[in-house]
Amino acid sequence: MGTQQIVERILSDAEAEARAIVEEAESKAAKLLAESVSRAEKGRRETEADVEAKRESILEKKAAVARLDGAKLLLAEKRKVIDAIYAEALRRLLTLEKEDALKLSERLLEAYAENGDEIWFAENFRFAAEVELLPVVKERSLRISPQSLPLDGGMRLKGRTSDKDLSYGALLAADRDEYQAEIARKLFK
Repeated sequence: MGTQQIVERILSDAEAEARAIVEEAESKAAKLLAESVSRAEKGRRETEADVEAKRESILEKKAAVARLDGAKLLLAEKRKVIDAIYAEALRRLLTLEKEDALKLSERLLEAYAENGDEIWFAENFRFAAEVELLPVVKERSLRISPQSLPLDGGMRLKGRTSDKDLSYGALLAADRDEYQAEIARKLFK
């Protein structure tokens, strides 16, 4: 074989080897590129899933806060309605006609007065002199205080064993404690 042929053969072998190296490099590059694209796609999907989960969590929290705020507002408005009902009840008690005021006073004294108690009327109670004439006052030896108290209507009983607040405000407060839930149920079905 001639030198020319040897050189050609060496060049041919070198070209074949170079092509093989380039093909192998291109194959590795394509494989690395495919793996990188796959990792990037997987990372993108994971990031999107994380973003979606965080978005849903934020929306759920905001919805819960909105529901809670709405419930607070509704409760405040319901309380205003019940407050207005009891304010109206107090207004009506303070403006009772003589006969009704005496009947109420008599029932309260019969239910709560003990022998020898002293009756202290509210400053704004208009029928103290008439209450003094009720049979229960004589039967239980009740005394009438010459002084009055700054109550919201009604009276207070002062006794040897205990004092009893029978002012209209106290009676309504006790009524509210007992019946507020029932009233709310009826009003706000």
